[in-house]
Amino acid sequence: MNLKYKNRIKIILLLIFSTFALYFLLARLGFIFPLRDVAEVLCLSGCESPRAIHSPIPGNDLLNYSKTVEELIGESIDQSKTSILIEKSKHRITLYYNQKAIKSYPVVFGSSPEGDKQREGDRRTPEGVFRIKDLYPHPSWSKFMWLDYPNAASWRKHFQAKSQGKISWFNSIGSEVGIHGVPQGSDEIIDNRENWTWGCPSLKNQDVDELYKVVKNGTLVEILP
Repeated sequence: MNLKYKNRIKIILLLIFSTFALYFLLARLGFIFPLRDVAEVLCLSGCESPRAIHSPIPGNDLLNYSKTVEELIGESIDQSKTSILIEKSKHRITLYYNQKAIKSYPVVFGSSPEGDKQREGDRRTPEGVFRIKDLYPHPSWSKFMWLDYPNAASWRKHFQAKSQGKISWFNSIGSEVGIHGVPQGSDEIIDNRENWTWGCPSLKNQDVDELYKVVKNGTLVEILP
C-alpha cells in the first residue's frame, strides 16, 4: 500500500469520525434528534395521527382531592396500571388507574403557559404523550419525575415550526422537562395559579410526593392544552 493511498484512507476515516462527533454534539445540544428516532421523526415508518389516551373528567373541579390514593384504590397499588393526564387550561393533573380517573391535583406550568413548547427558553409546557424516564428526589422541589421530552413527536413539531418560520433554525429544542414540586413553604404558588417554571408542571410538595409513590419509569403522561 503506497503512501498516497494510506493518506486517503486516513482522510476518509477522519471525515467519518468528525461527522459522527459533530452529529452527537448537535444531538446533545438539542439541535438534532437522536439516531434511534430517525425513522419516526422523518415518518419513514408512517406517522400516526395524535389520539386521546384519557377521557377527561367533566368540569373544572378536582376529583377526590381530600382523599389519599390508598383510600381511593383500596388495594396494593400496581404502578404498571397508573397513568397521568395534565390539562393545562384547567390547571389540573389527574391520576388514572386502569384508565379510570382516581384523583386530581392543582398544577401550574411554565411562565408562558399558552401553546405547545417549540424551543429551548420559550417557557412553555410541552403538549402530547410522554413517558416518565426517571424519578429522583430534588433538593429544591421535593421530587422530580423526568419526562422523555423531546420525543420523536416533539422533534417533528420542532422542525415544522422551523420550516414555517415560527422559530429560528438556530434554536435548540430544549430538554429537562419534568413534574416537580415547589420551594419549601411555597404552596401558595399553586393556590394562586402562578405559572412560574421554565416549562415544567409544578405541584404542591405533598401532592408530588403522593404521585411519586404510585408511578414508575415508563408511566404514560398525556399533556393537553
